[in-house]
Amino acid sequence: MTSDTMTGFGGVSRAETIKIGALAGLIGGVSIWIYEIVVWVNIQHIMALSGLAQNAVGLVFGNPMKVQLGFPVASALGAAIHFGFSAAWGALFAFIWPFFRKRGFEATLVALFYAVFAWIVMHLAIMVAGPDHPNYGDQLVILNGFMSHFFFTVPMALIVKKRLGGA
Repeated sequence: MTSDTMTGFGGVSRAETIKIGALAGLIGGVSIWIYEIVVWVNIQHIMALSGLAQNAVGLVFGNPMKVQLGFPVASALGAAIHFGFSAAWGALFAFIWPFFRKRGFEATLVALFYAVFAWIVMHLAIMVAGPDHPNYGDQLVILNGFMSHFFFTVPMALIVKKRLGGA
């Protein structure tokens, strides 16, 4: 027998919803890095491949901390931050998806809006955390940010949809 405190939407347990969402978020986290390697590193040359994992440390704690930690520690911490947030955003999506599924929305459409929402929230938080952040008024920063987050949320949403039930 399950109670409302033990089940999420649609009869799936909260623990299973978190597990599905976190896994989907981790896959989305890999997808966003693949996009950034292809576009940011190899096409636009705005970041070195070696700086990809460290990027989160610089955004959260500032570039001086990233330098002070050194390459191996900053890379490990950056990957942990990146995938920690990816899993959390995935779990949140897994909890909100049933609301949209019941109303007949396609997961991909919801994912596009979720990407914009996630980018805005993350970057507002980065702006509050410290002064070391990109110029969020720059059109290239905005476009690159939204595009990379689309590559995060669309695969994540499709996995959540498949595991929790589609529209």
